[in-house]
Amino acid sequence: MRKFIFMAGTAVALALAGAAVAEPVDEKLVIDGEIEIVTKAKAPEGHPFDEVLSGWLFRTAETRALEADSFINPAMLTVEDGERVWNTVEGTEGKSCASCHGNAAESMKDIGAHYPKWDAATNRPVNIELQINKCREERMGAEAYAFDKGGQRPLTTYIKYQALGTPVSIDLSQGEMQKWWDTGKDLYYTRTGQLNLSCASCHEVNAGKYIRADHLSQGQVNGFPLYRLKNQGIVSLHNRFRGCIRDTRAEMPKAFSDELMALEVYVTWRGTGLSVETPAVRH
Repeated sequence: MRKFIFMAGTAVALALAGAAVAEPVDEKLVIDGEIEIVTKAKAPEGHPFDEVLSGWLFRTAETRALEADSFINPAMLTVEDGERVWNTVEGTEGKSCASCHGNAAESMKDIGAHYPKWDAATNRPVNIELQINKCREERMGAEAYAFDKGGQRPLTTYIKYQALGTPVSIDLSQGEMQKWWDTGKDLYYTRTGQLNLSCASCHEVNAGKYIRADHLSQGQVNGFPLYRLKNQGIVSLHNRFRGCIRDTRAEMPKAFSDELMALEVYVTWRGTGLSVETPAVRH
C-alpha cells in the first residue's frame, strides 16, 4: 500500500511538472452582449499573483460561448428554479423570501459579491447558504436546508445571479474575519492526502498548465454556484472544495465546517476585483 501511495503521488507530481503550458485566452466576456464581465483584475496587496484571472479564460471556445449567452447557458434553468423558491411560502410564519425582501433584482443587487460576511451572533463568517438557513429558521419558521438539498442550490444561485457583473470584494475588517483569512491561507498551502497536494499545487504553482486534458486555472470562485459540464448540473462551492480534497485522497471536511468556511474566506479574497459570473460554466 505504501509503495502504491508513493507511486501515485510521484505520478501526479511528474504529470504536473511535465504538463504542457497554454496561455489563457485574450478575450472579453460580455453576457448577452450587454453585461461586461471583469475577467482580469489587479491582484490585491499580498496576493501571490500580480493579476487575478477568471476561470472562464482557461476554458474552451465552446464552453466560453455557453456562459456568454444566457439563452443557451444550461444553468439558467436553475436560476429560474431559484426564483420560484424565492417566492414560495414556507414555515410557520407563512412567509417567503419575497415577503421580506421583495423584488430580488433590487434587494439582492450586488449582495452576492460581498459574501462571506461576519456574523456576530454565531461568531464566525457566513456565506449565502448559511444566511439563507438563518433566515429560514429565524424569520420563516422553516427548517434549515441540508447541504445541497431542497432549494439550497437554486436559491443560492438565484441570489448570486443578482450580482452578475459586480466585482468581488469582502470586508476583512469585520469581526474576526482576518483571523479566518489567516486560517484559510494556511489551509490553502497545506499539503494533504495520499497524493500530498495542496490547493496551491494546482492553482498557483501549476496554473496555466494542462493536466488530464484540462487547463488548470487560478481556481477563482467568483462563478459559483456554477454549471459543471462533467456533472451536468449546478455545483456549489463547498461541493467543489470537498471534491478537490477527495481527489488528494484525504478525508473530506463537512460542508460549512470551520475549515471550509476559512478556506472560502481566503479563496474569495484571492479573486478580489473579478466580476461575479454566477452561473458560470466550467468543464
